[in-house]
Amino acid sequence: MSKIKQPNSRHCFICGLENPIGLHLHFYETEPGVVETIYTAPDHFQGYPGVLHGGIVAAILDETSGRAFMGSADAPRFMFTGKLEVKYRKNVPVGKPLKIVGKAIKDRKKFRRGMGRNLRGERRTVSRSERDPYQRTDRQIGHI
Repeated sequence: MSKIKQPNSRHCFICGLENPIGLHLHFYETEPGVVETIYTAPDHFQGYPGVLHGGIVAAILDETSGRAFMGSADAPRFMFTGKLEVKYRKNVPVGKPLKIVGKAIKDRKKFRRGMGRNLRGERRTVSRSERDPYQRTDRQIGHI
């Protein structure tokens, strides 16, 4: 399967193309239930010198694991987070490209579980999350 680009919103902190302080990530579905993106964090998102702030890491993993359930661009399923657990295994560097992968683990009618991983260039997992997303209705989303 070739990569299929997922839609971006306008103001989302992670993917919003018009958000002046956002990350502007672009997500691609690489196979059903698996998405990926590449991100190089700028210095102004660091916590300790040279290290990406943990809150930014958690936000990226949250978005990535949820997007694993999004599905097709013509009929996307939008989710909100019910629970997020992040395990920080190593410092995530700023100024270096990171590959972030999200994967749908369980997909049931009322319960879904996704997983996200930040990978350094050498493909070692530097942080991992599990997320329990809940599907939103079109009425709850409004105009994105």
